[in-house]
Amino acid sequence: MVLYFSATGNTQFLATELAEKLGDECIDLLERIKKNDLSEVRSEKPFIICTPVYVCEMPRFLSKYLKKLSFAGSRKVYFVANSAGYCGITGYLAKKMFRKKKMEYMGHAEIVMPRNYFIGHYPVQTNEEIKERLLNACDKLDKVANAIKSGNRLHGRYVFMFEKLITIPFNPVWTKYKMPASDFFVTEKCISCGRCEKMCPLNNISIKDKMPVWGKNCTHCMSCIGNCPADAIEYGNITKEKGKYNFKKYRHFLNGGKPGEAEKKFSANRNLPKRRNNG
Repeated sequence: MVLYFSATGNTQFLATELAEKLGDECIDLLERIKKNDLSEVRSEKPFIICTPVYVCEMPRFLSKYLKKLSFAGSRKVYFVANSAGYCGITGYLAKKMFRKKKMEYMGHAEIVMPRNYFIGHYPVQTNEEIKERLLNACDKLDKVANAIKSGNRLHGRYVFMFEKLITIPFNPVWTKYKMPASDFFVTEKCISCGRCEKMCPLNNISIKDKMPVWGKNCTHCMSCIGNCPADAIEYGNITKEKGKYNFKKYRHFLNGGKPGEAEKKFSANRNLPKRRNNG
């Protein structure tokens, strides 16, 4: 069973493609997280957790949720971490978490995907850079799927002690004080569809007078801004200059063709035999 959280489509793509290759179930954890639904998940096949990486580890809200979630059936678990280049201590924390659950940790894989965090101090990636990352990610995904099919362990990068000493105290401070939602705002292009509210994993967005309003509990996942169908959400002046990211805008690169062509190729992979969105 593949379980995942995805904000702007990168992790969703990896999870659904991996489930397709393995002929397995695929569960989007978004609604479960939003509702704090801790009902048991059961699988006779190994569990595979696919996660993005925020500030050198998996999102804190996802980690908190997984710690409380009950897993039944198989006692094996794999992790697949999607980052813009550095997964930090994600694998180390995952191993520690599932050993406490008395489960057999089968290792983790690190897959580099295009950056979705445009509001940071990072340059915007070119189309060629994005295409290269997507193609490399697909190659890596094939290797991960083959390893899991064979029952082999995944071998991620070794995490050094100094990384743990820096990240463990640094992450909670950064996520608490350096991820304000105050700079998000909506323009006149807003169509009052409410998608931003539905996509926020922390329930930090509410609709008032048909317009979204942000609270103070933000994780900078970029889900609201990346999934707005009207492109009506901005973050200060930064996104006006740099733009925004959603995987769907670039999936055509995987076909080497024009936009829309890859949609046909990968839409077949969406019809998973057991895929469901638990809520």
